[in-house]
Amino acid sequence: MMSGMEAALAEASSPSWTQRVRAGRDLAPFADVPEAAEVLAGLLLDVEDTAVTRRTAEALTRVGTVAAVRLIALAVAEADGDHADWLQTGVHDALVGPDGVPDVAAVCGKLAQDQEEAVRRGAAEISAWTDDTRC
Repeated sequence: MMSGMEAALAEASSPSWTQRVRAGRDLAPFADVPEAAEVLAGLLLDVEDTAVTRRTAEALTRVGTVAAVRLIALAVAEADGDHADWLQTGVHDALVGPDGVPDVAAVCGKLAQDQEEAVRRGAAEISAWTDDTRC
């Protein structure tokens, strides 16, 4: 019997975008596990379907751990304009959702001290997006 994480890792390479979306959602809580983190990084920059990018970013934002938001920050730093827009939409989806979400701005504050420049740059970007949602 495969664990939930193993099943999601397998789904992440599915040709079906809906399965990849599910994989992103199911793997988000495992963002601190290197194997899952690597796959999530790929899903955030999914080349075939921006729905995968959006939903994975949303799931990671809802998890809201330093490891989860760090993955989004790295993706933001690498993303082209189109992917960046969908990453931002995914983060917004989580922040404006009905459920309470973790304090992403506080997590971005921690990531501002990260050793990797790309993480610091991406975190600054996400932090700016979180300001946009406070009306």
